[in-house]
Amino acid sequence: MADHVEVQAISVDASEKPSAWRILIRSKPEYILSPVLFLLVVAGWGELVRVFKIASYILPAPSHIAWALGNGLNAGPFARDGYWLHAGVTLSASHNPFQDNGIKFFSGDGFKLPDEVEEQIEELIFSGAIDTIRPTAREVGKAYRIDDAAGRYIEFVKNTLPKGMDFQGLKVVVDCANGAAYKVAPAVLRELGAEVIALADRPNGININRNCGSTHPELIQKAMIEHQAHVGVAHDGDADRAIFASERGTVIHGDQILAACALALQEEGRLKGNAMTTTVMSNLGLERAMAKAGIKVIRTPVGDRYVLERMIKEGCNFGGEQSGHIIFMDYHTTGDGLVTALQVLSLMKKKGQSLSELTSCMTPLPQVLVNVKVRETRELATIPQYAQRLSEVEKRLQGTGRILVRYSGTEPTVRIMIEGENREEITRMAQELAEPIRECIGLTSQSPPGGNSSGRAQVSRNEVSSQSS
Repeated sequence: MADHVEVQAISVDASEKPSAWRILIRSKPEYILSPVLFLLVVAGWGELVRVFKIASYILPAPSHIAWALGNGLNAGPFARDGYWLHAGVTLSASHNPFQDNGIKFFSGDGFKLPDEVEEQIEELIFSGAIDTIRPTAREVGKAYRIDDAAGRYIEFVKNTLPKGMDFQGLKVVVDCANGAAYKVAPAVLRELGAEVIALADRPNGININRNCGSTHPELIQKAMIEHQAHVGVAHDGDADRAIFASERGTVIHGDQILAACALALQEEGRLKGNAMTTTVMSNLGLERAMAKAGIKVIRTPVGDRYVLERMIKEGCNFGGEQSGHIIFMDYHTTGDGLVTALQVLSLMKKKGQSLSELTSCMTPLPQVLVNVKVRETRELATIPQYAQRLSEVEKRLQGTGRILVRYSGTEPTVRIMIEGENREEITRMAQELAEPIRECIGLTSQSPPGGNSSGRAQVSRNEVSSQSS
């Protein structure tokens, strides 16, 4: 991408000399496609942009990119070395299989790009205008490696803990998802004195997130019982999530971690505005627990970018998602699974409580999530029988639950979430809503994914249909 895209995407002053622009790319070899994407991205920046590659095979992303831009490189030791960075790029499939690899951009202050800027970049690509400005031949970009980024990042995450805190006496199971955390997460926990049982820490390029990680907590559940550990942590492929298992082998989701941490921050007088931010997916039990403590819960559309945007707007310093993206704004500009794990373990040590005791402050309501793989996107209201089914389900809930139906932001999937008092009943309701969607646009073995009417990506960042009763 040449001058026009860079100015639009990373807000670089157009009067600045292009030779001063520096980009940090966090390529992930644990995805087999990453080396290819990395070379293409580097080439695309052009020869006037200096690209730095960090030793990414042992570092989380996108958290490390955000740290590097917002804290570590621009405000720390690298600044003295003359590495002032204007943007960051992460090559990642997040919690998905390796073939879903993609590109995430970060601005120079460590935040993800807003939707409108990403849409401008998409327009350049899909309109074909990118072909008139992209570098070719001798103008393609080059990369320069930064080898000591791991040590800098490890010191950063350890410095988020209270002075003198260690994890002596704790036995911790950590599932690294065969991804970005496979070296650094066990290393940090061991440096802090914990006994560590590491799982899914053998990436081979195609096994990332495969039957492991935050979307498969059964792995840490089993290991918790087998090893009689105190706590289990499961990261996703790029290690910006953390899902936990208690000493009983019970899965502890993001909502329960949000509740425990918000109450602790309030107790310490560090919860700004006496408020926290989460998404519409978070359990009603979280809202009830926070209401008892007088903490305001601010809801946003699904996606950590929307949580962060609202946190900044409202002046909050804490928020996150049910999926395990937790944002501690006092330390970071994005979710970081390792920082989250350290904060939770630190809280257990300070209070002398098990994870079950720590999270007993919240009682989750039964919640069912049904995913429907789709071959295209369309307005759900236009699907035959869907609107009628939705109306019927709302009436049956009679104000005792919530319904949320939306397109995923990372894969061609419609997610149907229903929350209520009776699990069996809401499970039937979710399947009833899924049926017309599956029949109309569902992906079958005979119908491979195709484009939507615009020919663009088949997923949507925003909610397509959101209903509550």
